[in-house]
Amino acid sequence: MTLSASFLWLIPALPLTAAAIGALTPRGGRKLAAGAAILSMVGAFVLSCLALHGALADPSVHATYNFNWFDLGAGSLRLGFLLDPLTAFMCVMVTFVGLLIFIFSTGYMKEDANFTRFFCFLSLFAAAMLGLLVANSLLLLFICWELVGLASYLLIGFWFHKPSAAAAAKKAFITTRIGDLGLLLGILWLQHAGGTLLFYDGGNGALETSVLATLAGQTVAGGLALSTAIGLLIFCGAVGKSGQFPLHVWLPDAMEGPTPVSALIHAATMVAAGVFLMARVFPLLTGDALTVIAFIGATTALLGASIAVAQNDIKRILAFSTVSQLGYMMLAIGVGSWVAAIFHLLTHAFFKALLFLGAGSVIHAAHHEQDIRQLGGLSGKMKITFVTFSIGTMALVGLPLFFSGFWSKEAILHAAHGWSVSQLPFYAALLGIVLTAFYNTRLMAETFFGKPRSHAADHAHENPASMTVPLVILAACAVLLSLVNLPTYPWLSAMLEGKSEVHGHGLFDGAGLMAASVLIVAIGIGAGWALYGRRPRATATARDPLELRAPGVFGALGNRLGFDELYAATAFRLNAGLAILADAMDRYVWDGAVRFLAMLGLFTGQVNRDTDEQGLNAGFDAASEKLRDSGKFYSRHQTGGAHGYLRTLAFGFVILLLLVILGGAR
Repeated sequence: MTLSASFLWLIPALPLTAAAIGALTPRGGRKLAAGAAILSMVGAFVLSCLALHGALADPSVHATYNFNWFDLGAGSLRLGFLLDPLTAFMCVMVTFVGLLIFIFSTGYMKEDANFTRFFCFLSLFAAAMLGLLVANSLLLLFICWELVGLASYLLIGFWFHKPSAAAAAKKAFITTRIGDLGLLLGILWLQHAGGTLLFYDGGNGALETSVLATLAGQTVAGGLALSTAIGLLIFCGAVGKSGQFPLHVWLPDAMEGPTPVSALIHAATMVAAGVFLMARVFPLLTGDALTVIAFIGATTALLGASIAVAQNDIKRILAFSTVSQLGYMMLAIGVGSWVAAIFHLLTHAFFKALLFLGAGSVIHAAHHEQDIRQLGGLSGKMKITFVTFSIGTMALVGLPLFFSGFWSKEAILHAAHGWSVSQLPFYAALLGIVLTAFYNTRLMAETFFGKPRSHAADHAHENPASMTVPLVILAACAVLLSLVNLPTYPWLSAMLEGKSEVHGHGLFDGAGLMAASVLIVAIGIGAGWALYGRRPRATATARDPLELRAPGVFGALGNRLGFDELYAATAFRLNAGLAILADAMDRYVWDGAVRFLAMLGLFTGQVNRDTDEQGLNAGFDAASEKLRDSGKFYSRHQTGGAHGYLRTLAFGFVILLLLVILGGAR
């Protein structure tokens, strides 16, 4: 049994229905809200598996279902759904990881007064992301893209009574809107130049040969290909949504939301949307656009790993880790291997969800303590959390052979190493791997080893099954997922590329690069253990070993390299200056101009009134009065009596006769 493209809308419709149920459920209906949300994800997962079964029957086919949304002039605006291996794999990942996060949330949020509202927002988040994945139209994708932004705003600021949470929600929403403006311009330009926003449409879609040839044959200012310009504008949206440099600043602050929200954002939904978008529109990208993407990705990968080294909040460390790993995915797309990017996106979704939920387990057990300096000694108190968190860490670091993160990371490194344009992104990726191993070793040592350094850590205990079972399942997936794309049998890569047959190569082909990668991971772990594991921190107030050795570097990294302050001193100040200028222009220029025009209107109106009343009307009234008086005078003599008229005629005749006589006498 399979699910055809025409029924793909059911996948996002189920969690959207759950969101509606949660919105109408009173606070006391906790079981109804949570049950509807979890059942909707179960149903969406089953449908996604059926869709995957159908997509893999012939992975080279892009099955579509397009329909008219509304008429637009002589034509119509069309939307549609798309089923191919990329869509199907992403839907399975989002629904499965999301389901585990939903289950975990029932334990983590059980004491929250707004439990039902939380599950309403979670379901809306999942529905928006799934709608984005199944879209065959860039317009439909953009609609769901903005709904993802709305849901993230609601969830990051879920504890809105905290000023930091409210500020983080606004920061995330506004920062991502900057990138979305570029995406919107790219969509409008693509519609104007290509005449369609459908990805696939029987040979006439935006990602099909006819439209691609039209775009590639046109140039804009500077000789840049039109397809490159549109691709870079679309990439702007991915930069904002996936936390790429320079719009990465919102992602770490998103930790102000509840930990399940962090897991959902950083693993299965929001940040994955940008990477998915670039993989989806990859045929549209050309050389210059890919070069920009590669260097932005490499910069972000190194930047995120560097800043994570000096963070003390357990969730913030993982947040900068996500920034870094998303950079690796963008790097893979930039060097031409979108399949490696999606492979890493899928593996990262499982082990990063595991790490964030593991961090949530620690925070919940330690009475909401998030500072790793205040923890320690949890390995014996929280054995399940410790083991599963360790597995997630090893997958993230990329320990060889048994962890999925190793194989997806190696795929990216091999692609970057073979890039003919430049080797700089490759070397940046290697340095990022060293730092990743280092800060994760620091995180493990500070959190789980040594002795408890606070009352909260000393009294921590393992969490209930609703929170630990998802950890165990995710840990198993972080290991087993490597089996779907081994070098000897790269099944996942073949399916994503639309190949029916799978052709692998030797397990240790490229062994030199693999050995170098393993070596630098060992260096990072060794350095981290030497500083933090060999002699665990004794007290929470003790200075960090790295800070003792390099206080300036540690301070700069701890302050996120001052990006927030830089933006506050430049972009924010410029924005404030422009706001002041706009206010002054409004008050003193435009308002003055409006007042002047109003006074001019009053003046001309007064002149017109005076001219009309005292000139035209007065003269006309005076002439009329004289005519009226004359009429009255003459009307007195119009009595209608014949005798009077005869007397007047006789009198006139006598006067006339006298005048004649007198005239003759002269």
